[in-house]
Amino acid sequence: MSDRLYRIARNFTLRWKAQLVNHYAQEKSILDFGCGTGNFLIHMRNKGWNAIGVEPSTAVRNKLVDTGIPVVGHLKETNQIFSTITMWHVLEHVHMLTATLTEIKKRLHASGTIFIAVPNYKSADARHYQKYWAAYDVPRHLWHFDQQTMTRVLQNSGLKIVKIVPMKLDAYYVSLLSEQHKDQKIGSITRYTNALVQAWKSNRAASKTGEYSSLIYIAKHL
Repeated sequence: MSDRLYRIARNFTLRWKAQLVNHYAQEKSILDFGCGTGNFLIHMRNKGWNAIGVEPSTAVRNKLVDTGIPVVGHLKETNQIFSTITMWHVLEHVHMLTATLTEIKKRLHASGTIFIAVPNYKSADARHYQKYWAAYDVPRHLWHFDQQTMTRVLQNSGLKIVKIVPMKLDAYYVSLLSEQHKDQKIGSITRYTNALVQAWKSNRAASKTGEYSSLIYIAKHL
């Protein structure tokens, strides 16, 4: 059941991300940094975009060969300039924040837009689950961001935030994983119920504070 729900949520999110990117795009060239399985790139390519990915995992890149989408292992392997660059839950894994963002900015068109999605440790679900909050994901997540931190990080890289957009579905996914971390013996019905209730509470609180479970920072050149 959880796999089916994940696929439904993923397909909805892909369409939603595409609509968000299209709203800011001036031309259809996109670089997805940390593209993973390539679902977003495939979706964008099917919508007529010139799509390229960066993915350090050789095993993952090999799986994307048959898609026909160019995927390189390192940012320095492409000098192309893009109107849109995306980082969907990737920045928290990056070792050298400013250096990486500076390199990414060099590939962003002067009027281009970058979209960076990261978890928000000031969300209500983070406060509720505390050390069990799944989005901490230590040690894979090297950094934990809030809005003030992201503003400084982007400014240090020559970027400015033009808008912050919530990812409301993330509260449900993260709460579900957090429930499992908190008690692995919990029954599935109880786990889903608890997660739904907590995610709803988190989004309700965030409607007043802006502190959603995950946030997308839309930025441009300073």
